[in-house]
Amino acid sequence: MRRSLVLAGGGMRVAWQTGVVRALREHGVAFDHVDGTSGGIMTAGMLLSGQDPAEMGRRWSALRVRDFSSLLPLTDYLTGPWALPALGDAEGMVREVLPALGIDVGAIRSSPVAGTFNVADFVTKTCVAVPHTGIDLELMAAGMSLPLFVPPLRRGPRVWTDAVWIKDANVTEALRRGADEVWLVWCIGNAPYWGDGPLEQYVHMIEMSANGALFAELDAAAAADRPFVLHVIKPRFPLPIDPEFLAGRISADTLVAMGYRDARDYLDTAAPSGVPKDSACTAMQDPPRGIRFRERLRGEADGAALVLDVTVELPLPGAGRPSPGARLVGHIDHEPWGGRTLLADGRVEADGAGFAYVARVRRDGGWQEVRAWRALADDPGPDLWPDAREVAFRVGDCFSADLELSLRDAARALASVEPYGAHGVRDRAEALAELARLGLRRALTGH
Repeated sequence: MRRSLVLAGGGMRVAWQTGVVRALREHGVAFDHVDGTSGGIMTAGMLLSGQDPAEMGRRWSALRVRDFSSLLPLTDYLTGPWALPALGDAEGMVREVLPALGIDVGAIRSSPVAGTFNVADFVTKTCVAVPHTGIDLELMAAGMSLPLFVPPLRRGPRVWTDAVWIKDANVTEALRRGADEVWLVWCIGNAPYWGDGPLEQYVHMIEMSANGALFAELDAAAAADRPFVLHVIKPRFPLPIDPEFLAGRISADTLVAMGYRDARDYLDTAAPSGVPKDSACTAMQDPPRGIRFRERLRGEADGAALVLDVTVELPLPGAGRPSPGARLVGHIDHEPWGGRTLLADGRVEADGAGFAYVARVRRDGGWQEVRAWRALADDPGPDLWPDAREVAFRVGDCFSADLELSLRDAARALASVEPYGAHGVRDRAEALAELARLGLRRALTGH
C-alpha cells in the first residue's frame, strides 16, 4: 500500500493542517509521498524538513503573522495603482516566514520521503510538480504568490506563480507516483454561501477554481479506470480567511486545534474504502451565526504549571430556535505530560448547577475524558463569570487539579469575543447585539 498526503492550499489558515498531521501521526498513518500546493507548500516543507507535528505547532504559535506582508520598493507605489506589479512582494515569506517555520531546503532535498511542490508556469499555463530534490525558498514562495497580492517569480524565460487557479491539490501527481491511497487535507471553502464585496468574491473565485479542478481530476481518474482509495479531511464549516488571521480574530493555536479536532472527527468514523470520489467530498456547511471566544484557565499540578486553553464556538439561537450547542477546541500545556496536548471532541455541557468544558485527550496510548467544571451561583455579578472563576479540572479518574480564571484572563476572554458565521458589518453587529441581550452566561448555559 503506497500512501500520498496531498496538502491543498488555503493561505495562512493552513496552520489548521498542522493539527491534522498531528492526528494522522498519532493514528499511525505514514506516507511515501507528500505533495503541497499554494499554502499547503508550507506544511509540506515543514514535514519534509523533518519536523514532528508538535514542533510544527510550536513554530506556528510563535510566528509573527504580519511577516507574511511585505511592501514593494516605494518607487513602485509612486507609479500609481494601475502600474503596480502587486500590492506587496514575497520578501517577507522568503526571509521571515519560511525560516521561522523551520523550513530547511537542505533537509527537504535529502528527505527519505518523496515530495512535490506545485508551482504554476505562467508561460505554458501549466502546473509543474517540482520534486523535493529541486526546490528552493524562492520557488516555494512563488507557489504561494497569489496574483494581485504578490508578484510572480521571473527566472529566465519562466514566470512562476501560485498554481491555485490551475489546481489546488495535485491528486494526479500522487497517482502518477503509484499511490493506492490518497489522503487529501482540504481547507479551501466549499459551502453554498455567496458573499458580496471584492474580497469575498475573490475568495469565491479561488473556491470555484480549486474545487472544480479537483473534481475534474477525480473524473479523469475514473475515466482512466485508475482505482485508489480517497480519504478527505476537511472542516465542517469554512475556515476563517486570511484577513481574520492578520487582524487577530483567529490565532494559529486555535487553527491548529481545529485541525486536530476535524481530523479526529474523520478518523473516528473513517471507512477503509474512504469517501466517494465526487463533488460532495469537499462539501461543507454554512456555519450558524454565533460568537467565538478564547479562555485560559490556570493552575498547578505535580509541581508544574497547568494551563487549559480553549476556544469556544457558541452558536446563537435563531428566530424561535434554541442554540444547537457549543463546540470547543484547545489544548493543555503541562510539562510533565511532555508539553502541549490537544483536545478532541470538545463541547460544553450545562445543567442547572453549572457547566463544564468536556473533551478527550490522548495519554499513555489511550483516550481519557477531560472535564473542567464550574458551579454557578444563583445571582451572577457584573464580571465575566465572577461566581465561577474556580474550576474543578479532571482527566480520567486519576488526575485532578484546581484551575482559576483570573480577572486578567477574564478580561482577555471578553476582549476575544468575535462573531463568526456573520457576513458584513451589519450582520456582525447584530450577532454582538444578540449576545449582549442574552448575556454570555445565559448563552452558554441556557439560563
